[in-house]
Amino acid sequence: MHGERSPGPSALLINGTVGVGKTSVAESVGGLLADADIPHAVIDLDWLRQSWPTPSGDRFNFCMMLRNLRSITGNYLAAGAVRLVLAGVIEDPEDRKLCSDALGVELSVCRLHADLPVIHQRLVRRHANEPEALQWHLARAGELAGILEQAAVDDFTVDATTRPVGEVAADVIGKAGWL
Repeated sequence: MHGERSPGPSALLINGTVGVGKTSVAESVGGLLADADIPHAVIDLDWLRQSWPTPSGDRFNFCMMLRNLRSITGNYLAAGAVRLVLAGVIEDPEDRKLCSDALGVELSVCRLHADLPVIHQRLVRRHANEPEALQWHLARAGELAGILEQAAVDDFTVDATTRPVGEVAADVIGKAGWL
């Protein structure tokens, strides 16, 4: 898929550790696709996981996310979307396959990378009034960055350390071959 447009519908998952900018970049990618008149949907996978309680053995409610993703993907495609932009975390090759199967379309994965001190600054701003959430996210950022580096489930990476979100999004779309 790199460097050329896919003839049918396809999906792009923007992967990365907490605080790296996945959701912001996905929204910006959606804006660039809209500007190019490309029918699309932007889906934050975190919202598809949100239910309580989570099942034993499924810490981040991944199975619920897959069930919801499977359901809504068909709706977006039936409505004419040809690009699905996902923001979320895939930690291993098996989860990538499950996500791809749930989508039913070609899936590319981009990992956003940013230097850990920058991510920590973003998390401090985001969770300024939530001390417990801040501590969890600060610890998780480094842990998850290491997991993602080892897992190598991504097709390409894009640096999001200091560049503006729109520039990062343009880089993501270019490397995905969508424009």
